[in-house]
Amino acid sequence: MKNRDITLHINGEECRLNVAVNRTLLEVLRDQLGMTETKYGCGTGECGACTVLLEDGKAINSCLTLAATMDGKRITTAAGLSDFGRVNHIQQAFIDEAAIQCGYCTPGMVLKTASLLATNRDPSDEEIRHALEGNICRCTGYEKIVKAVRKAARTMPAPAACGAETCTEVAQ
Repeated sequence: MKNRDITLHINGEECRLNVAVNRTLLEVLRDQLGMTETKYGCGTGECGACTVLLEDGKAINSCLTLAATMDGKRITTAAGLSDFGRVNHIQQAFIDEAAIQCGYCTPGMVLKTASLLATNRDPSDEEIRHALEGNICRCTGYEKIVKAVRKAARTMPAPAACGAETCTEVAQ
């Protein structure tokens, strides 16, 4: 199999890798880099356990993405949301609202929440449910997850002051 040298910027760290061109981003994150917070669920993009964020805040399924196509990209995993080991406001909201049971879906749910809040700081319940489509939870029944997203929106830090410029902030 053919290999390719790539550089990924994962959670603020530069990673230079040699990857087989048929390896998914999920395989590279877990197997080559030991980033097990990104979960393998279905391998077909149906469950959301493998969700990561791209630099623009867009959530993607890493099980469907070839690592070789991500050369030069900035990627955030669930571990990248925390600040020096301290949970961020989204993670704290999931804890506070007991939206975590087995925890397997949680990294994907948290990252989908970050993606949603990056573009919508006050989502309705319908918008929350729509944003979380494609992320399966087999334990909570989703109501606690929706409550956690609402709390994360309420506790989200204000955007940084940008002077006269318009400012957008990825929910991190």
